[in-house]
Amino acid sequence: MKHKIIILTTFILFAITCVMANRRGHVIKLTNTTSTSPIPESKFYIYDSLGLAELGLSRVAFEKALKGYHILLSSGKIQHENIISIIDFSLSSNKKRLFVIDIDRDSLIYNTYVAHGKKSGMMLPTKFSNKPESRKSSLGFFITGDTYSGKKGYSLRLLGAEKGINDNAFKRGIVMHSATYVDEDIIESQGFIGRSYGCPALPANIYKDVIETIKQGSCLFIYSPDIYYAKHSRIMHNNKS
Repeated sequence: MKHKIIILTTFILFAITCVMANRRGHVIKLTNTTSTSPIPESKFYIYDSLGLAELGLSRVAFEKALKGYHILLSSGKIQHENIISIIDFSLSSNKKRLFVIDIDRDSLIYNTYVAHGKKSGMMLPTKFSNKPESRKSSLGFFITGDTYSGKKGYSLRLLGAEKGINDNAFKRGIVMHSATYVDEDIIESQGFIGRSYGCPALPANIYKDVIETIKQGSCLFIYSPDIYYAKHSRIMHNNKS
């Protein structure tokens, strides 16, 4: 009888611990023998704790971003380890669809507007390309590079990490820069922001802060529920690009 009471008490204490941990936003990870994906599951709770769904970020985009981040990190391609940036192109351009997250401090640093390419679509981008002069956005994982001052002012180079999908980003001059057409006044006048030649252009009042935060070796994931990307991304299939 005493033995049964001890077992029951232990079970109740464990259940209480799990409930309290979830309320605090933590995850108690149990061994899952069927999972072979190197996803940092202990960080999935950030999506709920930061209210990212309410801000419009797709859960699918977030989970894919974490998956790819972990793969790139394990292969030594990421130097700026605590920052992950997600552009959710399942959202139209009149929504704040850039999310910059500090995954060490579990905090959302920036959530702002970002442009897509002229040939990718009007309000919602649906066409993507890796070809020069296409004026379309590219999807997938990028590693942020260094900064420079060019025709668009202070800019951040983006290095495509996926062969055949975005690895022409440097050749195409796909960089992060400011643009006057990425502004809420433009949204009020025409319903959506302006478009770029494929660059993820940012509002003039915040672009420098964003660039300084994510430059030099952090992970950027540009997401869309695009069938071609889902089929051909080697990173999404756990096969390094």
